[in-house]
Amino acid sequence: MLSTRLCLGFALFGSTLAQQIWDIRVEWETAYDQSVLFERQTPSTLPINFVTPGPIASADISVDDAVLLQPIDGFGAALTDSAAYTLSQLKITNSANYWSLLNTLFETTDGAATAALTFLRIPLGASDFSPSVYSYNDQNDTSLSEFSIDVAPSYLWSTLSDIQSIGGAQLKIIISPWSAPGWMTSTGTMLGGTFLPQYVDTLAQYLLMSVQQIYDKGFYIYAVSIQVRPRAFILLPASDNQLQNEPENSNPTYPTMLLDPDTEAAVATQLRTLLDDAGFGTVQIFAWEHNWDQAANYPVQALNDDASAFAGASFHCYNGAVQDQLYFYDAYPAKGIWFTECTGEFGSVWWSDVKWNMQNLMIGSPQYYGRSVVLWNLALDGAGNPKLPGTDSCGGPGCRGVVTVNSDGSYELNQEYYTLAQASRAVVPKDPGGPFGQRINSTVSGDLGYELVVGAYKTGRSEEADTDWNRYALVVMNWDDGETSGTASAVETTIEFRGMQATYTFPVGVTTLWWFAEN
Repeated sequence: MLSTRLCLGFALFGSTLAQQIWDIRVEWETAYDQSVLFERQTPSTLPINFVTPGPIASADISVDDAVLLQPIDGFGAALTDSAAYTLSQLKITNSANYWSLLNTLFETTDGAATAALTFLRIPLGASDFSPSVYSYNDQNDTSLSEFSIDVAPSYLWSTLSDIQSIGGAQLKIIISPWSAPGWMTSTGTMLGGTFLPQYVDTLAQYLLMSVQQIYDKGFYIYAVSIQVRPRAFILLPASDNQLQNEPENSNPTYPTMLLDPDTEAAVATQLRTLLDDAGFGTVQIFAWEHNWDQAANYPVQALNDDASAFAGASFHCYNGAVQDQLYFYDAYPAKGIWFTECTGEFGSVWWSDVKWNMQNLMIGSPQYYGRSVVLWNLALDGAGNPKLPGTDSCGGPGCRGVVTVNSDGSYELNQEYYTLAQASRAVVPKDPGGPFGQRINSTVSGDLGYELVVGAYKTGRSEEADTDWNRYALVVMNWDDGETSGTASAVETTIEFRGMQATYTFPVGVTTLWWFAEN
């Protein structure tokens, strides 16, 4: 890897000396043709200067840091039972590769050639990616006397411990049950059915005990979502390269459970009180945890019942569009939005996946006030396994993990890894213990501005750093791969910042670049 430091200068009016903006890092780049994969690149012309503005180039990005928008909590994936099993088997087969992979995924040191993932989503009990159907209390007993998270496979907690040893305090954990214990549902099982409202208090206690026992193992929970809605995959037309969901399907082949918004709010009200009283007041509660298409309805209704119980709402990608997040934002602008699930599938086109993920998730969700992007399985094998025996989830070619682990102890970083890495490196804290990035306004204009998708962020500094020099970052996708014109085209772009202008040519692919400037 090449690591280069540039100085980015701009003249101060009325001064004979140029003020330097120090430590401009050369960008991370992932090329559309995979010739470059999340690598540091050195521009051919040094240095890159901010100068007195002139004519705009083919595209023009205007960055405005006058108003700070939502903070970004980070990027990550789900540590399902299957993902943990896959990683634990790698640890047995090739321990060196196991630790190398965890470092590649979760090391957050500034400037490291790693994805710096800081979010993990963990199912409470079984999901469609578990070895069997289980809850933490299968005994029909409202006192929850048999409750224990140790019924989960031991490799789940040992793998999480290894990840935390690398990710440290930056790591955030979201937990959610795919279903309440079966005896709390209309079918008497976790395989489909409707939650019975007489168990509102019991489910709230179940979730509190999950937080407590996970904490006792050394892991602090960032947020709880009450329940994940069922996920039945059907393929969209091949050009979309994505999967779709039937949001009201109660699937009998893996843990699922229907839960209406009023009952979800009742559980959240009880859980909020329980968490506060037990000393877990900073643990947040997310509403909905399902697809974009219902953003104006279900989560809004749940918060209408008791907005104080919820930190906001979380969304999945399988139905609707990313801009639907605005429906919830418009209803509750003071609440948060988190994006928490989307999966790739085998047999799709690499660059098409990258384009969709960047436009809709890594750049797109934050543009519509999202504070996180969390994908589905962190790691699976080359067939999208292991899965719950008998499940019809992730049919066809199978769901692809962020990483594919092979039986010979090798692994492959999939397209999801590169999109996560490009986005994460724009917002991960500059300093140990420092803040994550916040979104700032950016607009794109010019004759070729439509070829760029852009996100802009400002990252503050820690008290220990004792500096007013903050980091500014752009994540830019140039999607013009020549599919329509026949020739892949780089885009010469002017960048406007604080009344000054720099010029940079973005290659086809994804670029993350940053500079430092005083507050």
